Amino acid sequence: MSESARTPSVLFVCVRNGGKSQMAAALMRLHAGDAVEVHSAGTEPGSKINGLSAEAVAEVGADMSGEAPTALDPELMRRVDRVVVLGAEAAGEIGDDDEVTAVDVWRTDEPSDRGIEGLERMRLVRDDIDRRVRALIAELVDSEAHQ
Repeated sequence: MSESARTPSVLFVCVRNGGKSQMAAALMRLHAGDAVEVHSAGTEPGSKINGLSAEAVAEVGADMSGEAPTALDPELMRRVDRVVVLGAEAAGEIGDDDEVTAVDVWRTDEPSDRGIEGLERMRLVRDDIDRRVRALIAELVDSEAHQ
């Protein structure tokens, strides 16, 4: 594979790596397929995937059922083209590293602040993340195509 045809890579990070970052990774894999190398991790990984998150992404054809929370690997963080941190909590735990190319912080919709809970909450979170993932795919794939 030539350098100009290199696959862009992204790492999605949240605190527990059981919900939002896993949702983003599943949606990225769904929409981008092999066009983007996808990873997810947590700053303080939990012990399991959030069942409602998995159910919400499954409704749109994405799959995170085979995933498990993973600890953030500083080497992976330096290697990927883009690090996307989901939520202000995790953003505060990502240190300044001159070797990390690009870090975006997505302050995602939090429906529980409006009293919306359960699967309805997860659907709104999913839809917010999905919009952002689609825009990121366009940016990553388009920028790679023009290099």
